[in-house]
Amino acid sequence: MFKKLFGLNSTKKQETLLSPVTGRLVPIEEVPDPTFAEKMIGDGIAIVPSEGVVVAPIDGEVISIFPTKHAIGLKSKQGLEILIHIGLDTVNMQGEGFETFVKVGDKVSAGTKLISFSIELIQQKAADIITPVVVTNFEVVKELNRVNFSEVKSGETEIIKVELN
Repeated sequence: MFKKLFGLNSTKKQETLLSPVTGRLVPIEEVPDPTFAEKMIGDGIAIVPSEGVVVAPIDGEVISIFPTKHAIGLKSKQGLEILIHIGLDTVNMQGEGFETFVKVGDKVSAGTKLISFSIELIQQKAADIITPVVVTNFEVVKELNRVNFSEVKSGETEIIKVELN
């Protein structure tokens, strides 16, 4: 009875996302692309990278890698699905400047190196270097809280805390 009264039996399902890239954190609403800014595919945050490496923000599984290597989808052990999209209009680069280190189905731990990319090449050939990090299956999310950091370090800085339904 006391456990129930005081929430000691609480089984809150929570996920904490670490930054997948090192750089400067910006609100998703500031991404200069309506697909992300208007949260058409989900809610999250964006990072202006200062280093060209993407690491896993959570423990989970690689569920998709775009053929052009500019985006990767992950699923956490608790079912949260995350899309990391490197730059804007980078699909047009056809994989140039990107290298993957994992494949679909791989199990990863937070901090596992996923993709490397050339910031300089993206700045030359794409619309923007900004990298959205989006929770795509928002129906499983009860609450999403962004952490207010201006500078983030990949695999170390907490950027989003999610409470799942």
